[in-house]
Amino acid sequence: MTEPKVTELQPMPGDWQRALAVVAHPDDLEYGCSAAVAAWTDAGREVAYVLATRGEAGIDTLDPAVCGPLREREQRASAAVVGVTRVEFLDHRDGVIEYGPALRRDIAAAIRRHRPELVITLNHRDTWGGAAWTTPDHVAVGRATLDAAADAGNRWIFPELAEQGLGPWNGVRWVAVAGSVSPTHAVDATPGLERAVRSLLEHRTYIEALTDKDPETYVRDFLTARTTAVAARFGGTPAVAFELFGR
Repeated sequence: MTEPKVTELQPMPGDWQRALAVVAHPDDLEYGCSAAVAAWTDAGREVAYVLATRGEAGIDTLDPAVCGPLREREQRASAAVVGVTRVEFLDHRDGVIEYGPALRRDIAAAIRRHRPELVITLNHRDTWGGAAWTTPDHVAVGRATLDAAADAGNRWIFPELAEQGLGPWNGVRWVAVAGSVSPTHAVDATPGLERAVRSLLEHRTYIEALTDKDPETYVRDFLTARTTAVAARFGGTPAVAFELFGR
């Protein structure tokens, strides 16, 4: 039997200056694509983060009132490691984010505030591939981000945003989905991998609740395996993969 042809991943576009990453929880970007973010900020590009929740329901042993502020602090420290200083939280409830107009409006507003050319989000499909189920929060935020990239440019959708001083922004050229089961493009992870490790390690409280392994060993093994798995489709180079949607 003939083996199916493996499609090579293409380099991500480089002709942009501003990006906005929109995800559900603290640590989503660090598990998903922070090595790419480090490479982009090194090149002088601007990247901002918007998180739908503060991850307050993410640690079983911590009350949400304690967990939310702690995970926000960890996220801000984590973002700073890869050169991101603008981090916003939309205050949707962790674990029960609802896809719909309210979420689309909040993300469209963020896109209008930051005026990115590239929008980044996380896998919005039902699985991570195979039998690994995606959480409802990831599905809701990923889908809403893809929709909000168009909503942000339409003055007749959410006209109240214009009344708040957030006029339409039609400048989104691409939406890049990290962790996709169908990637099309990639970024060399090598220059940013060490900072990606340190960035994910800033989520120490969450990681220590998640695994009994040494946190640094766990983080390094996870990110190395993830980036190496992409290498065969990217000229042998460890990489961060994205599914790229053009607009």
